[in-house]
Amino acid sequence: MRDCQIHQSNAGGSMDKIQWPRYDRINGSGPCRPLVYYLGKGRFFMPQSRQVLAFDFGASSGRAMLGSFDGNTISIREIHRFSNDPETIGPGYYWDIVRLYQEIKAGLAKAREAGEFQSLGIDTWGVDYGLIDGKGNLMGLPRHYRDGRNEDAARQAASVIPVEELYRRTGIQNAVFNTIYQLQADKESQPYLLEHACRLLLLPDLFGYLLTGEACTEYSHASTTGLLDVNTRDWDYELIDRLGYPRRLFGTVRPSGTPLGALRPELCQELMLPPVQVISVAGHDTASAVAAVPSSEPDTVYISCGTWSLFGTELDAPNTSPEAMAGSFTNEGGYGGKIRFLKNIMGLWLIQQSRRHWNRTGAGYTYDQLEQLAREFPPFQSLIDVDDPVFFPPGDIPVRVQEFCRKTGQPVPETVGQIMRCLYDSIALKYRWSLDTLRSLTGRAYTAIHMVGGGIKDELLSQLAADVCGVKVIAGPVEATVIGNIAVQLIAAGAIPDIRAAREIIGRSFEVKTFRPSSDPVYQAAYQQYQRLLKR
Repeated sequence: MRDCQIHQSNAGGSMDKIQWPRYDRINGSGPCRPLVYYLGKGRFFMPQSRQVLAFDFGASSGRAMLGSFDGNTISIREIHRFSNDPETIGPGYYWDIVRLYQEIKAGLAKAREAGEFQSLGIDTWGVDYGLIDGKGNLMGLPRHYRDGRNEDAARQAASVIPVEELYRRTGIQNAVFNTIYQLQADKESQPYLLEHACRLLLLPDLFGYLLTGEACTEYSHASTTGLLDVNTRDWDYELIDRLGYPRRLFGTVRPSGTPLGALRPELCQELMLPPVQVISVAGHDTASAVAAVPSSEPDTVYISCGTWSLFGTELDAPNTSPEAMAGSFTNEGGYGGKIRFLKNIMGLWLIQQSRRHWNRTGAGYTYDQLEQLAREFPPFQSLIDVDDPVFFPPGDIPVRVQEFCRKTGQPVPETVGQIMRCLYDSIALKYRWSLDTLRSLTGRAYTAIHMVGGGIKDELLSQLAADVCGVKVIAGPVEATVIGNIAVQLIAAGAIPDIRAAREIIGRSFEVKTFRPSSDPVYQAAYQQYQRLLKR
């Protein structure tokens, strides 16, 4: 097993505070007028056309998309989509990593048929990992972050590292699914794994290793583990030692955008591909999505809206204050060494699981139908705390919603439409709570929210977010995670000068829609009702 070597480029990124070069676009855009950027000190930059491949893995599905850059705008095309179906095996809940690797190969084959591409990048959800033994072999299927074993492990680890100290050191929101606790579960229930493992690879790095044979640890994903020093951006080895985890598991942390290596020769032969380069993009899916937020303002609030709603902003330095911990804000890594200061909100997971429950009975609801049913009922009749632990496990979310409302003395939603209305209203109100908390923690006003990701196809949620938060919502692009993946590859190749230029290009390449807030006092009254609910 070879460790990757960092390759410096004009845009490889740095763990230090980024000093962006001043640049100006000096001519107009258009199909016949390529961009030229003035970088200062007599230096000019002309973007270069390039085609790259992005793999984006979500908790329920994945896809491969080709990104084409013509020197002026980016376009994307889906070439392969597949389900992601975790498996319960005995008492464990696992990711089917073998099938997912086969889907990557299927995507590569389809990409070859669709045309030439110069590189590929992979992003996934955070915290989960595979273990590699001394001979370079994968030691079993990676566990799912929703595996029930994590709760006991979190309590055991907290007896060694109090959660307050852990937050000061790592800046990561305390959650039972964090890598730190999953390793504790391995240590307690399967100690032979850690005894014989040579390397821990987070999922994008694991896929990169399977494709190239190069083992690398990318910064944005490493930051989700609860084991990375939030200030040095390197592993907290003192913390690792106290927990009894072998140091050898943790490889050198590399900046987002580092070239990893070429596809294995045997894979190139099997798929009839040239030795395409794999780039360690911002491998955490939210980091990729944030890279694609088309805003040039320094104070930007974003919501990456998918299975989870990630609500936050970018900072140059972490905030590990007691107030940030009390607000459950986390400090995760972003492209260019930035800190993604955000709160994880239980988002569309609630709607996805409710739809799955109803459709098991043969209902066959689409998401559009569920949104329309919600619109038929008046808002704010019943509310839930979407982040209550009762809603975390998979299963019958509608019944849990009803039980929550019953216990808190609210009207119990009975119909599908009433339950959906409750979910939409409650998610939007948690956005407002998060916005107020973020303003308090940073001292900044934040007059707009940028929503990106698949959830913005649901216009009811985007409009509710604007109405409840009392600020305009700029929604788009929908495919932010893929676009951010593509943008980092383009920067790594030198086709685009930096992230600021990439965001400008993204802003004119993809549709965005603005939702303006209502002045109806019903929204402020609903928020006061929600605040009382959270204090119960």
